[in-house]
Amino acid sequence: MNRINQPFAFDSEIEWEPAGEGIRRKILTYNSEVMMVRVDFQAGAVGTPHSHPHIQCSLVETGVFDITIAGRTERLKQGDSFLVPPDAVHGAVAVEAGTLLDVFTPMREDFV
Repeated sequence: MNRINQPFAFDSEIEWEPAGEGIRRKILTYNSEVMMVRVDFQAGAVGTPHSHPHIQCSLVETGVFDITIAGRTERLKQGDSFLVPPDAVHGAVAVEAGTLLDVFTPMREDFV
């Protein structure tokens, strides 16, 4: 179902989609300017370093992650957050299984 510009997204109605080895995601609410995505990692899963032109801010909902942004790595746990500037190389390693809540601006057209 296309949820662009829909005011509500119900978790129980959104399917998980594969996003890499041991990683899955749900596209939540979005419009052309902003997008929210839940990303679930199994322990040891690696979000391969990459970059994109979007600004990304993320919240660690659960788990423990080593997050690298532009060569700097920090260990983040539940409640911690991070900001990725446009085009910065970044990645994640799930030290413990967990979930990130990512917000992108503008939306990630490559995700839909």
